[in-house]
Amino acid sequence: MILWPCALLILLPFLEDGSRSEFAPANLSLPFRNPRGSEWKKERALRESIKRIKHWNSLSFGDNITALYGINQFSHLSPEEFKAIYLQSRPSKVPRYVPQVALQGTDSPLPAKFDWRDKNVVTEVRNQRQCGACWAFSIVSGIESAYAIKRNTLEKLSVQQVIDCSYNNYGCNGGSTISALSWLNKTHVKLVRDSKYLFKAHTGLCHYFRRSDFGISITDYLAYDLSKHEDEMMKMLIKWGPLSVVVDALSWQDYLGGIIQHHCSSGKQNHAVVVTGFDRTGNIPYWIVRNSWGQTWGRNGYAHVKMGSNICGIADSVSAVSV
Repeated sequence: MILWPCALLILLPFLEDGSRSEFAPANLSLPFRNPRGSEWKKERALRESIKRIKHWNSLSFGDNITALYGINQFSHLSPEEFKAIYLQSRPSKVPRYVPQVALQGTDSPLPAKFDWRDKNVVTEVRNQRQCGACWAFSIVSGIESAYAIKRNTLEKLSVQQVIDCSYNNYGCNGGSTISALSWLNKTHVKLVRDSKYLFKAHTGLCHYFRRSDFGISITDYLAYDLSKHEDEMMKMLIKWGPLSVVVDALSWQDYLGGIIQHHCSSGKQNHAVVVTGFDRTGNIPYWIVRNSWGQTWGRNGYAHVKMGSNICGIADSVSAVSV
């Protein structure tokens, strides 16, 4: 491929201290092994990706804090293909938060930095592969953490069970976090361990289990539009645990690291993720966001999103569970 050296020239990933270094293509491979008929399509998509990436990075040239975009595992896809495969979360209306509704137990002073990962209640980042079930990965992650916070035991639960059994969603063809939480709350379905109901990356028939089998069910959930109240979102995070949120992630196709604060709009919710924490110690405060695109995407599977401006619509649909 003659495109590959060109791509290398425009990438400057982050070091641990936030500075940028010369690009080292370790652990990066572009999937050009499909039948010959698709080679031209991937080359064209990669050319367009390079143009898009150069433009976006030029808008914040010299800024060592803002997000950096570059070649990753999705660069062989056009934006339309990327959206059709990976951005399948369907928006649901949630009540707008009003200040008169207090989130109980959240009046303590807010810390400058908080991350549930530090308390060992967050499972490792998973990979949804080409299954459009980010909505299921998002809520299952929240349930795993809620159980670990309450029981001090971290269990890896079955996402496939939610994909197959949530009758008010569409499996790998999309779904809503709120619809899935409503289904879990009404039916009291117990989520079994992932090892008992493995992820297959496609929608299948619902498997049923005995009541005596181990499983975790939710006892309640809450959901708000906190678009103008990210301070309350911080309180909700600390009180309830990691939060399931739905964002506009179209520009995340090219994300490598840094703090997302541009190139992202709200009002087009299409991807469900999990907020595990926040950091307000630097010049730009940010949310710590766990994704479901594997550990090679972003910062070991995570993204940082600027706080306070509802970037990517991150506060438009926020939900949490109790178990």
